[in-house]
Amino acid sequence: MSERRQHHSPVKFSPEVFDQQEGGMDPALVAEVAHITAAAVVSRGRSIEDPEVHRRLVEFTDTEGLDGLAALWSDAPPVSLPGALWRLYALRSSVRADPVRMSRWFTAGRSTAQVSNVVAGVADPPGAEEIQTMANTVLHGAWRGDFDVALERFAAFCRVAALGRIRLEDHEGLEAVRGARKLERTAEDLEAAARAWRAGTLD
Repeated sequence: MSERRQHHSPVKFSPEVFDQQEGGMDPALVAEVAHITAAAVVSRGRSIEDPEVHRRLVEFTDTEGLDGLAALWSDAPPVSLPGALWRLYALRSSVRADPVRMSRWFTAGRSTAQVSNVVAGVADPPGAEEIQTMANTVLHGAWRGDFDVALERFAAFCRVAALGRIRLEDHEGLEAVRGARKLERTAEDLEAAARAWRAGTLD
């Protein structure tokens, strides 16, 4: 696989709002900056083998929040390098914000989506700690392993969590349905981005 082209104020995200940020600058300028910065991050992360660099990349939003990344990447097309990176970071931040609820959703959905459960690779039993470890491992794998595999693992996690949310929170009615659909759409976006990465067209 050929290498692709290729970092701020603290904000905590709940599981429902990880993909709802809005930008306010000129769209053409935002798009250009988004692609340039995403390409730079991926290029640096995948070309350097220093574990400390990888750790800082994974944990970047723990101290800096997602505001900076949202301003750069959240409005990018889903099937693009900045769009894919935004979803990886926002999903990890969402898991960290409420790992107990995320683990409940995943536990409730994994028997229905057994293939996605295996692909996601969450340790058994999938408690809050195991869910957070999975999120860290997936993002770490984006720098050390196959980028498309990282995208597909988080996509699988979203599919399982979506099914689990419907099963556990059907009393919420439309809110639970909407939340599950957002997770499913994110899964579809990540899977499409993985295919584009393998084809060499994820820019």
